[in-house]
Amino acid sequence: MARPSADMLATIPLFSDLEPRELRRIAESFKEREFSAGETISTEGKSGAGFFVIGSGTAKVTIRGEERGSLGPGEYFGEIALIDEGVRTATLVAETDMTTYGMTFWEFRPIVESDSRIAWKLLQALTRKLRAAEAR
Repeated sequence: MARPSADMLATIPLFSDLEPRELRRIAESFKEREFSAGETISTEGKSGAGFFVIGSGTAKVTIRGEERGSLGPGEYFGEIALIDEGVRTATLVAETDMTTYGMTFWEFRPIVESDSRIAWKLLQALTRKLRAAEAR
């Protein structure tokens, strides 16, 4: 089964501070998932347990019914769901057939709990994201 590479994961801000060994460990938890053009991938306001990295294809992003753009190969969504299991903040619909790599919070949590170095680096990445959001 295909998985994202450690290099691909390193481009994601949540994982950018991790060592190659840590990235490889996380990459092993991803599973390939296919979506057909027109299929809804996530729905705003509904619970979400997964984080996805797009391998191929594109998805349209809408928030409160307004189109906000598209996501394509190498981009990602659902990173907050890895931590809080909260509701989705946007709706994503596949514009084309897509291949994604997904990981759920129940696959991610044991990795973080078993390695405090990973947990600390993720906490720092989330803090940077929060500071950037507050500065807007």
